[in-house]
Amino acid sequence: MLRSVLIAACLLTGPPAFAADITGAPTIIDGETLEVGGKRFTLWGIDAPDPRQTCIIRRRDYNCGRISTTALMDLVAGVNVTCRPVKGTTNVARCYAGGYELSEGMIHTGWALAMPRDHARFAPIEKKAAAARRGLWQGEFVMPWDWRAAQK
Repeated sequence: MLRSVLIAACLLTGPPAFAADITGAPTIIDGETLEVGGKRFTLWGIDAPDPRQTCIIRRRDYNCGRISTTALMDLVAGVNVTCRPVKGTTNVARCYAGGYELSEGMIHTGWALAMPRDHARFAPIEKKAAAARRGLWQGEFVMPWDWRAAQK
């Protein structure tokens, strides 16, 4: 019974707060980066297209990096965000808005991909986004980490 009450409370209020949590109105930098409470964080476990990256849909180029940024803006519109830095890091965090994890939301919408090392956790979400042809999966794209490597 107590477990059910705790689960319900977490679903309604989001993750439990910890001393290191930072909560506030977010400023979106790109599809995987945001500022909360004056601190810049990269969302844990995902990689989104660089703001300069283009992709192809119906044989036309489009700025998928900019759309990815807009997708993250949509996920946090009108709500405060709570970011919990990942242990051993200062700028990588698991961030939550309205009770859901932003990394999962970005993968679900198809505007970010699971980092290869974290793929097992997000694989089912990414597989569903690809099957539904959401976001990047509607056309052709280069993996963001490969695109960045080619820019160097």
